[in-house]
Parts: sequence; structure tokens; C-alpha cells
Amino acid sequence: MFRPDNIPPTVCEYELHIVFQGGQLLSDMRSRSGCLIASEQLQRTGWTELRRQFLGYWGDKPCYALEIDTVDQPDPLQYQKGSLYHILGRVDEQLFALAGRASQLLDWERDHRYCGRCGHPMTLDTRERAMRCEPCRVINYPRIAPCVIVLVTRGEELLLARNANFPQPMYSTLAGFIEAGETAEDTLRREVREEVGVEVANLRYFQSQSWPFPNQLMLGFFADYAGGEIVCDATEIADARWFHYSDLPMIPPASSISGQLIQHFIATLN
Repeated sequence: MFRPDNIPPTVCEYELHIVFQGGQLLSDMRSRSGCLIASEQLQRTGWTELRRQFLGYWGDKPCYALEIDTVDQPDPLQYQKGSLYHILGRVDEQLFALAGRASQLLDWERDHRYCGRCGHPMTLDTRERAMRCEPCRVINYPRIAPCVIVLVTRGEELLLARNANFPQPMYSTLAGFIEAGETAEDTLRREVREEVGVEVANLRYFQSQSWPFPNQLMLGFFADYAGGEIVCDATEIADARWFHYSDLPMIPPASSISGQLIQHFIATLN
């Protein structure tokens, strides 16, 4: 349903918008479309537009990300403000991905208004997705932080951990950012060793997911336990254990790649 594109149409009477204010997503509680706000509705609000990014096409309609001024006061009886987490698992996966794309592009434009090399104001390129500094010719593209996320298994058991920063007692798969000079496989082995102290083997790629918290690309893997005892990194991992697939704790929803890794593994056992 969503088709990404970088070049907006020259003329279009009907547009859709995903609107953010102060980093929070606006959703229309009276509309089945939720966070997709049509152009005629947007015109009636009188909101002040700070920046705009073309996202692509939702169906056959062009879709834009908008950031409005924090002084605007959307009607609280119609519009709900919240983080992207509030729509995770509640809307179509493609719509969630579209909202994530919108958030990341607006953040990227806002954070690159000035050149990091010479301090000159940067301009938004109209031919490609880029911010350019004319004096020193620096080009900044939307930033993506690649991460690995892995489900380590031992027979019918899953190695799951609870992050020290989780607000609730949820157990998830292990994950970590790819560092300069590393392959995804290097990162996977290092992160598992650092976070829980075990070794892994037989790495198998699963699939990827864009994860806009704030700008990650999650590369999902399965791996087999190869040895060692669980020793948690005290600063990152509150607890880690082996769980039998039939007796799992609270785990991430199926809308996340962590939940998909877990569900896929269980499906292969049944």
C-alpha cells in the first residue's frame, strides 16, 4: 500500500499528512485513518508548518511528513498526541513504518540545519534526499544506525534477557549496534558475549525491520548456543535466562522483529 519516493508530484489536489508537534505524533481520534490527515482537513486547522518532507505514496495519494509549531493548540477532543510507541501494534505494519519514516526524516532535517564542518546554514536538496552545505560542499543523508538482534536457542529453550532500562518486566532477544569496521556477524558474537557471557554458532539471517527509536535498522538472526554460563552485563542487562518455549515470560509483540523471531522459532517446533 505504501510506495516510497523522494520526488514529490508537481501538482496534486489531494494529499495525506503525518503530523508531528514537539516530537509527538498527532492522531485524529474521529477518523479511521488515525495518523493520516487529509489536506482539506489540515487547511481548516490553521496550524503553522515548520518543515515538510515528502514520504512517497499511500495507495495513489502523495503523503508528507509535517512538523507544526509548538504554539499551535490542536483540539484535545479530536487530536491525540503521543510517541510512535502508542501506535505500535495498533495500526497496520506499513502505516507504522510510514509514520516511522516521517519521524526520522523530520528529525534529520531539524538536526542538520547547520553544517557540522563550517557552521553555515544547510539547504534541502530538491533532487535527492540530502542536506547540502554550499560553501564547503558537505552532504548529509538521512542517518541509519544498523543493529543486530538475535534469538539464541538451545534445543527447545530460548535465551531471553530483560534490559535494565525496560519500564516493565519484559524479556526480549539480545541486540546491539554495529560498530565501525565490524560485520553484522562480528557484532552478533561480540554483543552476545558482552551482554550475557555465552558463545554462539550457526548464525542464520532471518529478516530486517526499520525501527524508528530513533533511527535503527534491525538485522534479525537466529544463533545456536555454543557454550558458556550466563553472566549478565550489570549496566545493560537486569536478568537473562533460558526459557522453554512453552513457558515464556512477557515478550515483545509480534509487530516487533524480536516478537517475530520468537514466534517463528516456536512455529518450527510445532
